[in-house]
Parts: sequence; C-alpha cells; structure tokens
Amino acid sequence: MTAQDALEAADASRFQKRLLGWFDRNKRDLPWRRDRDPYRVWLSEIMLQQTRVAAVTDHYHKFLRRFPTIEKLASARESSVLAAWSGLGYYRRARMLHAAAKKIVKG
Repeated sequence: MTAQDALEAADASRFQKRLLGWFDRNKRDLPWRRDRDPYRVWLSEIMLQQTRVAAVTDHYHKFLRRFPTIEKLASARESSVLAAWSGLGYYRRARMLHAAAKKIVKG
C-alpha cells in the first residue's frame, strides 16, 4: 500500500465514522427498521420506490395487517392485493410483488 492509498483509506474511515454518527443522531424511526424479517424489508423497499416515506408508513401497516406473511400474500387474489395497495400508485409494483411472492412460496 502506498502512502497515498493509506491516506485515502484513513480519510474514508473518518468519513464513514462521521456519516454513521450523523445517522445515529438524525435517523427517522421507521417501522421497517425495527424488524429484520426479509418479507417486511422487501415490502418496504417495494413500497418506497417513487413514493414518499410519509405516504408509505400507514400503507405499510395496513398492508401487513391484511398480508402478514409472504404465504398470505401469495395466496391472495390479485384484486385483494391491489385494493390493499390503493393510494400508493404505480400498481405494477403490487402486481409484481404478488407474482414474486407466488414464485417464492411455490419454491
């Protein structure tokens, strides 16, 4: 490692520590950050695409009450999934989420 490489690595390390410190002090308390269940994380990521966080939060809870597991989502009728998605827009996301859930559950 050259002296320049070592300096760049040290700068990157300092930046990383500062950024993570800032995040710890300023992060928003969001429901999908409290749970590491892959289904819930995946759902939040799909919902958050091109949608404001404020709009997603309520829909996230309602959707999970209706479809608490990937198995429940996979076994649902598309019309039910679309009804639960109502208000988020971009319904293609809901259709693709539903189709993916079916494939995952089917194995």
